[in-house]
Amino acid sequence: MLLHIDSSADTTADSVTRQLTETFARTHGTADHRHRDLSAEPVPPITPAYTTLGRRVEREGFVPPAKVPALIESAAEQREWDLTRPYLTELLAADTLLLGVPMYNFSIPASLKAWIDRVTFPGALTDPDTGESLLRDTRVVVVMARGGGYGPGTPREHFDFQTSYLRAYFGNLGVPPDHLHLVAAELTRVDVMPHLAGLESLAAASLTRARATLTTLAAV
Repeated sequence: MLLHIDSSADTTADSVTRQLTETFARTHGTADHRHRDLSAEPVPPITPAYTTLGRRVEREGFVPPAKVPALIESAAEQREWDLTRPYLTELLAADTLLLGVPMYNFSIPASLKAWIDRVTFPGALTDPDTGESLLRDTRVVVVMARGGGYGPGTPREHFDFQTSYLRAYFGNLGVPPDHLHLVAAELTRVDVMPHLAGLESLAAASLTRARATLTTLAAV
């Protein structure tokens, strides 16, 4: 299954990440395609009941999702688990996870962070028998867009917390480095930001490279 998640607050007409994830999904061509729009359908932020249940589960070791209900002690905890389980089920069913991630304030959108916080439930992504990651065979394709330039050698290279965060997050979850593909289009706001004037050709080249890379990845 292809799990396709967009997190941009922009519509497709204005969103580079939405356009690029659509390119990937269309080229990939799988009939088993689940699309989730985190802007149109926000993931509820986690609450104290989520963290209380999570700590109780952690004390038990690696607890598979099927056994979490036995540890629930309140209606609030039950509500949090009922909200969480569908997102986990989708993620664990995916062969490929496709994420559209614009850079907001040097990092990722709050809509995506809410999804990350919810699916990273203690033990739910770990094989309880072996301790191995349940995402070890999942391919993750992250489509990033930045209004400015944050590549190697640029003045704002060290402002890019988007790439480092996503690499650390998925690496910590056990996604192998060769299964994690981070594809960025830069200077995407060259048409509206006066200080980027003159960089149009660089912006176009970056977008072309990103689209070509995604087309290649989608065909695999």
